[in-house]
Amino acid sequence: MTEAPKIELRDVHKAFGPKVVLDGLSLTVGKGESVVVIGGSGTGKSVMLKCVLGLLVPEKGSIKVDGQEVLGMDPAEREEVLRKFGMLFQGSALFDSLPVWENVAFGLIQGRRMERTKARDKAIEKLAQVGLGPEVGELSPAELSGGMQKRVALARAIAAEPEIIFFDEPTTGLDPIMADVINNLIIKCVRELGASALSITHDMASARKIADRIAMIYKGKIVWQGPTKTIDQSGNPYVDQFIHGRAEGPIKMEVKV
Repeated sequence: MTEAPKIELRDVHKAFGPKVVLDGLSLTVGKGESVVVIGGSGTGKSVMLKCVLGLLVPEKGSIKVDGQEVLGMDPAEREEVLRKFGMLFQGSALFDSLPVWENVAFGLIQGRRMERTKARDKAIEKLAQVGLGPEVGELSPAELSGGMQKRVALARAIAAEPEIIFFDEPTTGLDPIMADVINNLIIKCVRELGASALSITHDMASARKIADRIAMIYKGKIVWQGPTKTIDQSGNPYVDQFIHGRAEGPIKMEVKV
């Protein structure tokens, strides 16, 4: 019997009033696989993630996690599914009022009711995995550089040792060298956990580095997907325009004059 994908979206539709954002999107993420969804702003990448996380409810379609339909689940079942997830937010989304270690341990303390001393030890362990010493745990997020904040956010994403990790524009706002450091850490942490990863980005250097498979979204649909090494020979005009950053092509950007 074939093992069910960790995540499976089938014919997912989501609109906000007259604006259709997801228009029959289908995508799978296998066990231990890293899938990166690329596409421009406003193409539906973030809405797709929010639908999987249960923050938005599609009007139509199916979303399964480990073969289990999650749309329409009761809250207790949904809570069990959410325990499988870790998330690295765009902009890191750290709590300014909490020290670094408590940011990392937030889900352990609040979501899993772990005792604070044990949670702090776990946070220090996860900070070490992303190359940060225990002294960083006592600092406030405001005292950290953008690259260090992103490392802390990654430590928080892996703190509960999730089966599935979501990466939302993981290299946004970072210089190319620090972006590459974060990409390497993502690969390392995902591999050590044996986790599946679903990322969204418009940074092609990041996509090429962290993905086993790349899918491109345009106008709420997946218009191409394939192994990362095949993207330069995709033969798809949307992919070709996007990866080379050309203004001319089938993707039309709305520019108000």
